[in-house]
Amino acid sequence: MRMLIGVTERGLRERKKADTRAALADATLRLAVDRGWAHVTVEAIATAADVSYRTFFNHFSSKEEALLLPGGADQPRLSARLRAQPAETGVLDAVRTAVREDLAALEADADGLRDRMTVIIGNPSLLPRLVEIGAADDREIAVAIAERTGQDLEADLYPGLLSAVLSAAVRVSLWRWHVQDGATPLTTLVDEALDAVAAGLPAPTTR
Repeated sequence: MRMLIGVTERGLRERKKADTRAALADATLRLAVDRGWAHVTVEAIATAADVSYRTFFNHFSSKEEALLLPGGADQPRLSARLRAQPAETGVLDAVRTAVREDLAALEADADGLRDRMTVIIGNPSLLPRLVEIGAADDREIAVAIAERTGQDLEADLYPGLLSAVLSAAVRVSLWRWHVQDGATPLTTLVDEALDAVAAGLPAPTTR
């Protein structure tokens, strides 16, 4: 019984932490939309989320992280979703499934994703941090691909190249989704991009 109570308490603490982190991320995005990114401060975010200034830094290292990594720096990454795919699944199918799961979770809050992209596109100062996050993710995905294919990350071309291609396909699909105002599901756009890559990126027909 004592062990069960301990597990329940830990579960409640983790839920409270997740709720606080979500409130901070939501406040960051809301203030960025309402005030403009340059006018958003950590103090304002903490006040809007009804927590202390110190509490903010228990969850995020900066306002940039709260915007770009709303789930926190330790949130599950695409590489973790890829590793969770069945071992017998081919690498390309595993990558597709992992990406769909990742993007479906993003698109579940379509309005929030749209607002976040609008803020990012409108504020070039965010790009260095975005590139840093993207590079770290690409590296982790390449490691997961190397593990699945039995290749050497440093010596073999495939893991790093597939990771880079996947990153580009997702980035272009996100841009198209945003420009189209979400008219086509994000997962459909990524499937289209990956189909084109798998087909050797054939030249487009003349319109």
